[in-house]
Amino acid sequence: MSVELRTNWVALNTIVYREVRRFLRIWPQTLLPPAITMVLYFVIFGNLIGRQIGDMGGFTYMEYIVPGLIMMSVITNSYGNVVSSFFGSKFQRSIEELMVSPVSPHTILIGYVLGGVLRGLAVGAIVTCLSLFFTHLQVHHMGVTVIVVLLTATIFSLLGFVNAVFARNFDDISIIPTFVLTPLTYLGGVFYSITLLPPFWQTVSMANPVLHMVNSFRYGILGVSDISIGTAITFMLVATAVLYVLCVRLLVSGRGMRA
Repeated sequence: MSVELRTNWVALNTIVYREVRRFLRIWPQTLLPPAITMVLYFVIFGNLIGRQIGDMGGFTYMEYIVPGLIMMSVITNSYGNVVSSFFGSKFQRSIEELMVSPVSPHTILIGYVLGGVLRGLAVGAIVTCLSLFFTHLQVHHMGVTVIVVLLTATIFSLLGFVNAVFARNFDDISIIPTFVLTPLTYLGGVFYSITLLPPFWQTVSMANPVLHMVNSFRYGILGVSDISIGTAITFMLVATAVLYVLCVRLLVSGRGMRA
């Protein structure tokens, strides 16, 4: 192994280790709150409201919303981990030392993204385990399930990175999650099937990327979906590639690297 490869490998392991250690060290803030929130969703929406709604898509309402709630936790936590961690590095000026080191921008980006993906998957696994206390889950297609959850966590980790790059203060890292991410998630078919909407709003809903992610994951778990799985996965692959290139260019240019 060449010196350059060894340097980048050590740097990658260090960044990922730091990111994982960071969210595990403060687990009462990173892992516990989403678990409690999802349990409340299971109780209120799944049990109480679900009894009034009845079946949806051939499944109980609880079974129907569980995949969406798992994806919601993966999305918010993978995004939140990267945006807060990278902006924290900017604020403390530690990112400047990393930028002038002989470490590839690809290594820096992959390290932060892997940290976000691992936190998203960790919270998703916790929510999945908690859901088993409320309903029974049986994976319909393991391949689709794994691909979709990995791509979704990667996409929102990259989006969190973009947000962190352009953020100038701590308020800026909360604007996108509050005014963009949350509405897209709640309108992304987590709690309902878009077949219940009028034709016009069904068409409008198709422009929501979260809808494709949630429905693809729901297909992987339950075998039902409101959208084309092939189209959704293709979209996610393209989005991952485009966002990755954008993030690397931002790192190379050094734009927004100071808070």
